[in-house]
Amino acid sequence: MTTAPAPTSARPWWVAALAVAGAVCALVGVAFSGAVLAPVLRDPGAVVRWGLPATSTLTELAGSVTLGALVLAVGVLPRRVANDRRAGRPSARFGVADGSAYPRSLVVAAWAAGVWTVLAIVNLVLEYATVAGTSPTASTFGSQLGLFVTQIPLGRTLLFVVVVAALVSGLALVSSTPTGAAWATVPVLAALWQQAQLGHAAGAAGHSLAVSSMVVHLVSAAVWIGGLAALTLVVRRLGADIAAAVARYSVIAGWCYVGIAVSGLVNGVIRVDGWDDLLTRYGLLLLTKVALFGVLGVIGLAHRGRVVPRLVADPARRGLFWRLVLVELTVMGAVSGVAVALGETAPPVAEVPPPDPTPAYQLTGHPLPPPLVAVRWFTEWDWDLVLAFAAGAAIVVYLRWVWRLRRRGDSWSWARTASWVVGMLLFAWATSGAPNRYGHVLFSAHMVQHMVLAAVVPIFLALAGPVSLALRALPVRSSLLAGDASRGPREWILVLVQSRVGQFLAHPVVAAVNFVASMIVFYYSGLFEWSLRTGVGHYAMVVHFTLVGYLFVNGIVGVDPGPKRLPYPQRLLLLFATMAFHAFFGVTLVGGDALLVADWYGLMGRTWGPSAIADQQAGGAITWGIGEIPTLAVAIGVVYAWSQDEERAARRRDRKVAREGDLELDEYNAMLARLAERDSDDRGTHPGA
Repeated sequence: MTTAPAPTSARPWWVAALAVAGAVCALVGVAFSGAVLAPVLRDPGAVVRWGLPATSTLTELAGSVTLGALVLAVGVLPRRVANDRRAGRPSARFGVADGSAYPRSLVVAAWAAGVWTVLAIVNLVLEYATVAGTSPTASTFGSQLGLFVTQIPLGRTLLFVVVVAALVSGLALVSSTPTGAAWATVPVLAALWQQAQLGHAAGAAGHSLAVSSMVVHLVSAAVWIGGLAALTLVVRRLGADIAAAVARYSVIAGWCYVGIAVSGLVNGVIRVDGWDDLLTRYGLLLLTKVALFGVLGVIGLAHRGRVVPRLVADPARRGLFWRLVLVELTVMGAVSGVAVALGETAPPVAEVPPPDPTPAYQLTGHPLPPPLVAVRWFTEWDWDLVLAFAAGAAIVVYLRWVWRLRRRGDSWSWARTASWVVGMLLFAWATSGAPNRYGHVLFSAHMVQHMVLAAVVPIFLALAGPVSLALRALPVRSSLLAGDASRGPREWILVLVQSRVGQFLAHPVVAAVNFVASMIVFYYSGLFEWSLRTGVGHYAMVVHFTLVGYLFVNGIVGVDPGPKRLPYPQRLLLLFATMAFHAFFGVTLVGGDALLVADWYGLMGRTWGPSAIADQQAGGAITWGIGEIPTLAVAIGVVYAWSQDEERAARRRDRKVAREGDLELDEYNAMLARLAERDSDDRGTHPGA
């Protein structure tokens, strides 16, 4: 395949169409909604009223370009390493990697983060001026702004975004590898998480669902918009790499489209009560956004279905790519602008808290749920869109990998596939069903959630062998593009599995100790309260205990790669030790009279169910029961695997004996004959002995 020359008609300035369209549509949208009309009292001025929507749009776009450029560096753009032995290997699809655009993407991320920092500062000033109804030119504005960013949650959040943007700018400048780029994306995601808690999501009915859906929405939109914008900024250096880069980005864009569609639908359902609400100003803006989003989806499908195959066939044909980029960026900017206008427009559903909130509402942000009876374990739901979306995506990806294996003639166990689906459905129920709805109210319900995530779900996940399937189904980067040292999903999995940290944490003994010790540290420290009061703490709990449980079970009965597994007797000892700990921990809770997180569960104000301490003791019994039953099932599985291994070893020995004879038995008989002959000679030499 020939290398395409650098394009002479590339126009990176087309990226400006995104910013211009976004700012213009934001201004038009807020003008239509009436949000920029001068208030009767405390008008901050026309500059603030018109400047805040435009600045908010530009701030979000700068953050999106930052995240998009980092995503390109993490796993999209081809990368070359000096003296790479794979550089001359022929490729079956894309040719030989150039890699010139890779360092450029990190430069783009650093510059975009710098612009993001400046715009975030301006946005912070204008936001406070709007909230306080004070012009930035007022003599007391500076001192009041200092109190705003140190004492008020909104101000602290906006200041956090400024600090993150500045930090990411520095990290991107010093990074040169996919690992460094991956670390730089972490604070960006943290900033998006904080941003999701602002605006209407903070006060909407179903606060947790609104926030989690906004997280999915913001991350998906930022990766999609920013990734395409960053791709256009580095296109001059892509050369023949453009085909591989566009193909990889298109897969990510498809997932982002699904994430935006699902989260947008959830946000719309939360904020409208009926069809009549669609005729309000908020409803009309929502319908406009839906229409623009539909157009964008059609363009995305055309982009993937027409542009990618043509670029793979001939990377020099870039005219169609640039025309689609122009239209797609423009529509993206329009959608972003309308989204900002929606954020500035009051939705039909009232977002004010109840006039007389209950203690449960003050603590959790939700009214107290109805009494927990048996049927409500399956009928009550409190959806967490981040975790539900992750579970759904995991099922889809796993099934696609299985289909890919079968399409090329390889097989994969249907039992393992069913195990994965069941495990993910249980994960979704534990994180979005009754355990999640009642877990913030009842300690016993929280323990059901915890033990299902830590002891039940990991069994199904480990038996499904997701890592083994991924390593078989995912393509190797260097087989598609010769000399490509970038990391795709398969390469990232290998990095995590083969790293020293990964090998250490996956060791069966370490995993067992981690499984045991982390429960003690979690419940007898401030981490438990952190998980109850913050979304980040809750997600950290879910991810940690699910992952630790998977590593422990995989080291005992799993099939995925990892450190050398212990002999079967030691595996059983490890399991029995874990069972003993669960029994001890459960008995401690059952017999204890000190309430964990007393200023949470003790102040819930429940008028139904047992007292807080009685419920905690019931949670101890649940810990004992749910912890022991799955562990016993795993122990039975170990015994069964042990017997099967012994039978396989016996069959192998029988086949070897049938093929070669029993050499060991023959040698043993020969040794006995030599000993007998030697004893006979000794008696002949010494007849009186």
